[in-house]
Amino acid sequence: MKCIAILQSNYIPWKGYFDLINYVDEFVIYDDAQYTKRDWRNRNLIKTKDGLKWLTIPVEVKNKFKQTIRETKVTNSNWINQHLKTLKYSYSKADCYNEMIEWINKIYLQCEKEVFLSDINLHLINEIVKFLGIKTRISFSTDYIIEGNRSEKIMNICLQAGAEVYLSGPAAKSYLDLAAFDKERINVKWMNYSGYKEYPQVYPPFVNEVSIIDLILNTGIDSIKYLNFFK
Repeated sequence: MKCIAILQSNYIPWKGYFDLINYVDEFVIYDDAQYTKRDWRNRNLIKTKDGLKWLTIPVEVKNKFKQTIRETKVTNSNWINQHLKTLKYSYSKADCYNEMIEWINKIYLQCEKEVFLSDINLHLINEIVKFLGIKTRISFSTDYIIEGNRSEKIMNICLQAGAEVYLSGPAAKSYLDLAAFDKERINVKWMNYSGYKEYPQVYPPFVNEVSIIDLILNTGIDSIKYLNFFK
């Protein structure tokens, strides 16, 4: 039975995002949604000696109230060196810093010519997916015809993708029309983000909800041991 998940693109997402990708046959990046400020689309959290810190990609938002995520442009490429500098400073004492920093530097610099936020997010997500050994097909909502309200749009993607199972994040419980999915014989399942093991973060106390970059720099090739791939 084909299982799919649908989520908006995030900047260097947390580990749960990649667990969701791994669990499904097709992962659809829903970037036709309206861009929202102060959200995960263009920023994420890392650990530093002074506590949690946001890494934020600057994007064009002035007078663009209805732009979609895929239409959102970055203001410049200076953010790349700024983010790399912050990562190097914050994680230089992490157990796997020397092992991983060259790879992180490389995948960031490959974004220098990208002007759209969604393309940057996709590139970084794809590289992390490859690093973790995930084989899931990744597609875009633009590959499908989207109509209806919020719940109907998701269901229509499922129908066009030939999905028999839709794996959703728990936040969608507030708006998904489960009866409509049941009528179309699409089984809705809810992602369980509990049960993650703690890993050795360079700056305690342990915080779970940070970018997966934190996990990679602290544990390197052992990162998948701290995901729920084998749960």
